[in-house]
Amino acid sequence: MPQEHDDLQQQLNQLDVDFVRVVEDLIDALVENGSLRLSDLPIQAQEKLSRRKQTRKRLSDALDLLSDEEGLL
Repeated sequence: MPQEHDDLQQQLNQLDVDFVRVVEDLIDALVENGSLRLSDLPIQAQEKLSRRKQTRKRLSDALDLLSDEEGLL
């Protein structure tokens, strides 16, 4: 039973991660079409969104850099 519990917890954690990305994409779409302003969100939500975007950008840049370096080898 403990293994089943661990598996279910892992699935739930992954669903949470996936859902967060859906919410981020939804917020981006609402801001883009003018239905929502980021300033409408609580400051804590604005800060979290900003940190996630910055972190995702750094990761993307790092992966791009790795791709560029692979071509040099």
